[in-house]
Formats: sequence, C-alpha cells, structure tokens
Amino acid sequence: MKFPALDPVFFSIGPLQFRWYGLMYVLAFIGTYYLLQTEVRRKNLPLTRDEVADLVFYGAFGVVLGGRIGYILFYDPLFYLSNPLHVFAVWEGGMSFHGGLLGVLTGILLFARSQKLRFFELMDMAAQCAPLGLGLGRIGNFINGELYGRTTDVPWGIIFPGGGDLPRHPSQLYEATLEGLLLFLIVRFAARRSTTTGIPSWTFCAGYGLFRCIVEFFREPDAKIGTFQGLFTMGQLLSLPMFLLGVCMLIRLTLRPTDTST
Repeated sequence: MKFPALDPVFFSIGPLQFRWYGLMYVLAFIGTYYLLQTEVRRKNLPLTRDEVADLVFYGAFGVVLGGRIGYILFYDPLFYLSNPLHVFAVWEGGMSFHGGLLGVLTGILLFARSQKLRFFELMDMAAQCAPLGLGLGRIGNFINGELYGRTTDVPWGIIFPGGGDLPRHPSQLYEATLEGLLLFLIVRFAARRSTTTGIPSWTFCAGYGLFRCIVEFFREPDAKIGTFQGLFTMGQLLSLPMFLLGVCMLIRLTLRPTDTST
C-alpha cells in the first residue's frame, strides 16, 4: 500500500505555510483547556478561566522547550554541539516526548507554587489531558510521513516517502491508538474510580511507559542512534523506567492504609 497523497501543508498565504502538524498542537492545547475546565469544576478548585489558561500556557511552554532540549540531549548532542545554531531550527523537526514531559512537570510545579495548590492535584488533571496531545501529535507525524515503522509484510503496511521501497508499519497510528485513545480512556477511568491523589498521574506514567515500549518494537529506530545491544531503542530505555516507577507508585498508593479516624 502506497502512502496516501497527504499534503503536510493544509493552507498557505504567499510564503506563509500552515501545517497539519502545527494544527495538531493547537487543537491539543484547545482541547486541554476545555478538559481542564471540566476537571476544575468537578474538583471545585479555586481557579478562574484565566488561571486555567495560564496553566495551559505553562504546560505548552514546557512541552516545546523541554521537548527540544530533550531531543538535543537524548538523541543527537554531538551534532548540536558542532552546529549550535541548529538548536533553534525547530522547523527541521526534533522533539522528544520525555524531554517534553520533564518540561511540563517543571511548568506545572511553578504554577502550583504560584497558586499555592498541590502539585499532584494539578498533575492528575494534566494526566487526563496528555493523551489527547499525544494522539493528535502522532496523527501529525503520520501526515508528515515521518517516524514510520520497521519494514513488514502485514497487509496494512505502507510505503512511506523516504522510507524505501518496502512497506512499513504505520507505527504513528499504533501510537495514536495506544498512547492517545486507549491511554486517555484508561487514565480517565482511573480518575473516576479512585479519589486518591496521584492515581491518574501514575496510571499515565505506567501506561505510557508500557505502550511506548511495545510500539518501539514496530517503530524504526532513530537512524543516528540505532539500537543498544541490537535489542533496545532509546525510546524503550527512557520509557521502561516510567513503567516500573508508575507501577510501583500505584501499588504503594493502593496499599497505603486510609485514615479512618474521626
């Protein structure tokens, strides 16, 4: 199956081009804002609409800055040391989820301190929104024909531009389904089933770590890094600790005795 004729640019005015990938980010931020509004009302938190918008801004800034720094440090530090100006060439691609996650954590921590709110109370809300951005982002990757999978003979394999003449796994769609839709439903379910602070956050942590490790077996390893010991990718090495930590924290929170005193 050949890659569908999808134009990464959905609208242009003269030299200005508007890309589907950028639109996915915008839709993710808008969706996050409304999801957060819903959670703020449900939890009866003392946050106004403007303050929720500020929280989204903190998170968005953390995603972009952390994602870029993470990619530079985790995937190609030597190249950027030799070509420092390319650090700012974000249009060339190069964003890391794990770096973006650290950026979001930092942004939410700063916001929590400024509003005198509990960090994990905000993180539990953010954890319910993150899969939306992940799913839309992977759809953007698919439209761009990037981050495709390994070669395969499955009937739904796709011949991607720049991916050679052999069909490959549409791993972007696998990730959109697992890390996006399925993880959203799982974290949402966990948030509704438990009132324990931290459960949604660690559910997201464990779920993402597991799903990313699985999908990495189908995704083409980064050409600049390859695999470690011929088995594990950088994505798996960064995601496995997330899964283990998430599971450990969920067990700890679940087994923690509740205070029954009056």
